[in-house]
Amino acid sequence: MLRRPLQDADLLRQQALFNGQWQGAISGETLPVIDPSSGEVIATIPALGAGETEQAIAFAERVRADWGKTPNAQRALLLEKWHQLIVAHADDLAIIMTAEQGKPLAEAKGEVLYGASFVKWFAEEARRIYGDTLPAPEQGRRILVLKQPVGVAAAITPWNFPIAMITRKVAPAVAAGCPIIVKPSELTPLSALALAVLAERAGFPAGVLQVLTGLPTAIGQTLTASRIVRKISFTGSTRVGQWLMEHSADSIKRLSLELGGNAPLIVFDDADIELAVAGVMMSKFRNAGQTCVCANRILVQRGIMPKFTARLLQEVSQLRVGDGFDASSMLGPLINAAAREKVNRHIADALNHGAELLYGGISEDNGTFARPTVLSGVTTAMRIAHEETFGPVAPLFMFDHEDEAIAMANDTPYGLGAYFFTEDLRRAWRVGEALEFGMVGFNTGSISFDVAPFGGIKLSGIGREGSHYGIDEYLALKTFHFGSL
Repeated sequence: MLRRPLQDADLLRQQALFNGQWQGAISGETLPVIDPSSGEVIATIPALGAGETEQAIAFAERVRADWGKTPNAQRALLLEKWHQLIVAHADDLAIIMTAEQGKPLAEAKGEVLYGASFVKWFAEEARRIYGDTLPAPEQGRRILVLKQPVGVAAAITPWNFPIAMITRKVAPAVAAGCPIIVKPSELTPLSALALAVLAERAGFPAGVLQVLTGLPTAIGQTLTASRIVRKISFTGSTRVGQWLMEHSADSIKRLSLELGGNAPLIVFDDADIELAVAGVMMSKFRNAGQTCVCANRILVQRGIMPKFTARLLQEVSQLRVGDGFDASSMLGPLINAAAREKVNRHIADALNHGAELLYGGISEDNGTFARPTVLSGVTTAMRIAHEETFGPVAPLFMFDHEDEAIAMANDTPYGLGAYFFTEDLRRAWRVGEALEFGMVGFNTGSISFDVAPFGGIKLSGIGREGSHYGIDEYLALKTFHFGSL
């Protein structure tokens, strides 16, 4: 039971959508959906497995050819209707998200609108799937390059952005002409189901979007083993991404993998301190630090460290942690107690290795709320330097020279996002090109928009989402040769 009523109660679904209908598991088994703020069960969802996944795959294959032949403009219109419905129901979708994920209600609504922006963007991109005409090497020959749907696709999405991570994958698939099966996190499935309700209302044909709920192992194994499923898009841990890549090898699937991060944020001594602190607050504490691109390591040049630290502490001390439905809350809970314990372990390890606690500290109760924390004197000998904390902890590292900062920033097997602040334009080019990351923010703590490609390198994954590059992940190139002309 949600603690805040919905204007449209039909958006709260407790059945999965597959094989053309809303239904439960063959076994009748269910899983609870828990409000991380209160610990209360707010809904139950079907615990689907291999059998239901096979049904969904077969149904997607039945509609694949017709959906792929649907005119691009028609697919665009359906996406535009979906976008309009998401925006119209933004308040209800935010309530569902806050109930199951915990983030403050205003932040949840911001995510809903952010997620809707991808639907709008790819509705427009559906009309711009262009091919090429290539100069032929001989007379009487013509060469065309066509872009066609890659086939049945699957998306496996995380709990930290339960709407945006779905729309960023589903919208380009639908625009390209691919039916798609979504496996949302079992921790936050209600947002995905609500999106599916709105997709039905928008007129999506049955089977174009299916949503499977349950634990990931059986569903994931069935998706990767299937030769009908030609594409998998996944956002989550590097470990799971490696597993998906390994188990997709037999069928040579197309993969988009947005995996773990260890983002550095560098503040040079000529930086605008107000701008840099604002960037840290945006990058580090959004969603209580539970983002793949949040600043995990804050590198500050020695000469500016005292002034920067004092200003950062002023801002962090204003943060209020609480229930996402409390209008005064700025940080909600972490997703579960295990996440809070990981944050505590990172803080404890840093303190045991000589870091200084400037604000916050270990959260000692048994709940899911974590205290916003600032640590100074952090070094590469500490776990927080190498592991993604996924919580509201700002560790401050000190450096002396530009080359040292770049080396420290790149000293990670991950390469998703990075940030740096300086007023020197020459330095901006040097540092921006030297950082080994898929996305770099210069004088900003925000690097995710519908118009820009999102993704990483190294152990942070392959492929890109968003922008005009994002739709190519769901399209296959066909070279069409005309002879004897």
